[in-house]
Amino acid sequence: MTRPLTAAQRRLVDAADPGTGRLRGTPAQLAALVKRGLAFRHPRPPHDHFLTPAGHRIREAEPEPGPAPVKGVFAARTGGGHPAPESGPARLREVHGAWQGMLELRRMTNTDGATDRPCGWERSHLVQAAALALEAAGHRPAGADAGDGGYRVRETPQPEAVAVHEPDDEALRACAATLEGAGWQVGEYTEPRTRTRYLLASPRRV
Repeated sequence: MTRPLTAAQRRLVDAADPGTGRLRGTPAQLAALVKRGLAFRHPRPPHDHFLTPAGHRIREAEPEPGPAPVKGVFAARTGGGHPAPESGPARLREVHGAWQGMLELRRMTNTDGATDRPCGWERSHLVQAAALALEAAGHRPAGADAGDGGYRVRETPQPEAVAVHEPDDEALRACAATLEGAGWQVGEYTEPRTRTRYLLASPRRV
């Protein structure tokens, strides 16, 4: 179970710059947020600290009454495996906040400040990154029943590539367009044995 933020940590997150997510605090406070995955230290001088997508989500979440703990780290829906939780206004806010945080992370960590292609975090979290791009664009993740439709994002043996499965051909092409718009290189392929169409997607570097 995720430990709640301390009052000092919560104040630090709430006081982050609304545009950039830049944080100000003592080295110990900032290191604690980095350890929890809510902040990262910029690799270039002056090595300022900024909120991660998870940190942005916590800052944008509606405060809960009383001393209730802060919700856990955001996870994009990759599709399948478990019944998909209900989609409602709260989830839409979470997804929107996570995607905006990802764009900010791209701006701060890509050497040229580009937001139109994935950053290092996305290349090291391929499935979550691709799923976030799809969910943020409004695509529906698959539930536990494979016959219900919806996307599924899965790892592949290929380096820096994920597979995206969607039984509906039109929805599969829409997923491809979304990922291309989010800075991924996408190809459509056919599974030799089942003749099922699927996507291979890799984060674009240039």
